[in-house]
Amino acid sequence: MTKPANPWAALSALCLGFFMILLDTTIVSIAIPAMLKELNASLNAVVWVVSVYLLTYAVPMLFTSRLGDRFGPKRVFMAGLVVFTGASLWCGLSGTVEMLIVARAVQGLGAALMTPQTLAFITHLFPPAKRGPAMGLWSAVAGVATIVGPLLGGVLVDHLGWEWIFFVNLPVGLLALVLTMIQVPDWQPKHAHSFDLVGILLSGAGLFCLIFGLQNGQEYDWGKVTGPITVFEIIGAGVLLLAAFVLWQHFNRREPLVPLQVFANRNFSTGTLTAVTVGFAMTGMFLPMVIYIQSVLGLSPTMAGVLTAPMSLLAGVVGAFVGRASDKFNGKYLVMIGLAGLAAGLGVFAWQATTSTNAWALVPALLVCGVGIGFIFAPMSNVTMGSVEPRLAGTASGIFNTARQVGGVIGSAAIGVLLQARISAAMADHESPQAALTTAAKETFVLPIAVLLLGIFAALAMRKTAPRANPAPPVEVAA
Repeated sequence: MTKPANPWAALSALCLGFFMILLDTTIVSIAIPAMLKELNASLNAVVWVVSVYLLTYAVPMLFTSRLGDRFGPKRVFMAGLVVFTGASLWCGLSGTVEMLIVARAVQGLGAALMTPQTLAFITHLFPPAKRGPAMGLWSAVAGVATIVGPLLGGVLVDHLGWEWIFFVNLPVGLLALVLTMIQVPDWQPKHAHSFDLVGILLSGAGLFCLIFGLQNGQEYDWGKVTGPITVFEIIGAGVLLLAAFVLWQHFNRREPLVPLQVFANRNFSTGTLTAVTVGFAMTGMFLPMVIYIQSVLGLSPTMAGVLTAPMSLLAGVVGAFVGRASDKFNGKYLVMIGLAGLAAGLGVFAWQATTSTNAWALVPALLVCGVGIGFIFAPMSNVTMGSVEPRLAGTASGIFNTARQVGGVIGSAAIGVLLQARISAAMADHESPQAALTTAAKETFVLPIAVLLLGIFAALAMRKTAPRANPAPPVEVAA
C-alpha cells in the first residue's frame, strides 16, 4: 500500500541538510581571526580551510548528480549527510591547521553528495507553476543559514572555542538524517548512467591547479614553487586541463560529465554564468569584511555576528517573497535588481570603512546587501532550471550548483590573495597595522563589486519563460 508524499514535508527535511551545508560556510568565516591565533596559522592557510571545502564541494557535484540519477536522490543525499556529519566531528577534533584542511576536504565531499539532490527533488515534487514558492523556501533557508552562522559562530567561538562551530553540526545532521528517512520519498529515476572518469579527473585536476596557483601565488612571490615549476606554470596547467575537459566533453559520445547541449538553452547558460558571479562575490566578500570588523573595529566574534545578522535576516525574508514573485514577473529583472543591490551595499560599506568608523554605522549598507541577496537566489534558480528538459534536470542541477561553487572557490582564492597583497603593500607604505588592514579591505571590495556588474550583464541576456503545461507526476512512498 502506498500513500502520496507530502512535498512540503519532504522539502523541509531536505532543506535542513542544505541548511547545515550553508551554515558551515558562513560559520567558518566568523572564526577566521580565532583560527589564525589558536592554530598559529598564516592567513593563507586559514583561507585554505575555506577554499578546500568549496573545492571538494564543487568538483564532484557533476558526478554526484549522476549518482542520484542512478541510485536514487534520497539514498545519495543520506550518504552525504553521514559523510558530512562525520567529517564535522573530525574538523572539531583537529589539532593542526593541516589536519583541519584535510577534514574540511572530506566535509566538502559530503556536501557535494547532498546539494544536487535537493534541486532535483524540487523539480520532481512540484509542478512547474508551483516551483516558485518551493524555490522561495530554498532561498529562505540560505538566508536563515547566513543569519544563524555568524551569530551562532560568534557565541561558540567566544565561549567554547572555534572547534564548536563544527561540533554543532552533529545534532543537526542526525535530525536531518531521521527526517529524511521518514519524510522523503525513495524516488528512483533509474537512469543507468555511465561515469565519465576521464572528465572527472580532468575537471578536478584543472580546478585544483588553477586554485592552488591563484591562492598560493603571494606565498611563493609568484615565482618558483618546487624545482623549476613556477606559480604561473601551475595556473597555465590548470587552464589547459580545463580546456582539455571541455574538448573531451565535446568528443565523448557515450555520456559526458557535462552534456554541452544543455548550454544551448539560453536561460540555463546565462543563469549558470550569473551563478558563478554570485558565488564569487558572496564567498569572497566575507573575508575582508570579517577581518575589518574584528581586527580593525575590535568587535568580538559574537558582536560581529550581531552586526551582520540584520543583513542575513532581511535576505531570508525578502527571498521568501521574491520566490513567489518570480512565478509572476520576469525573473531576470529580479536577479538584476539583486545583483545591483548587493554591489551597491558593498560599495557603500567600502566607502564608509575607516579605522575610526562606528561599526553600527555600517548597518544600512549591510541591509542593502541583504535586500540584494534576497532578490537573487530564488529567481535565478527558477529562471535557470525552469526551462530545462525534465530528462536533463538532474545533470543541469549538478552543473548549476557546481558553477556557483566554482565561483565561490575562485572568489575565495582571488580575494584572499588580493587581500594579502594589499596588506603587504600598505605595510610597505609604513601604515599602521589597523590602517593597513582598512586600506586593504577597502581595495579588495572592488573585485567582488566588479564581478557582480558582470553578473548583471549575464542576467540581462535571460529570457522570460512560460511555465510548462504538464504537471509533475504524482509522487508515492511506501507506507
